[in-house]
Amino acid sequence: MGSVVGILIAILVICFIEVPSLLKKKQRRELWTFSVLLLIGTGLNIALALHIELPNPLDWIIAVYKPVSDMVDRFLK
Repeated sequence: MGSVVGILIAILVICFIEVPSLLKKKQRRELWTFSVLLLIGTGLNIALALHIELPNPLDWIIAVYKPVSDMVDRFLK
């Protein structure tokens, strides 16, 4: 639980540093992008800190290319 609190404190520090400058420069799109990416990153970091099993993107890539690899392998034999 301490690691989750540490993550949230780090996120607050990042927000206090970045958000005022984005608002001052009136960069609304950048603020939305920053917020969405920060929210996704925060969620993933909290999930890792709580030892929640996350899917590996490499497994999805293997699932897509495995049939093609098998077909090429059969063709070359």
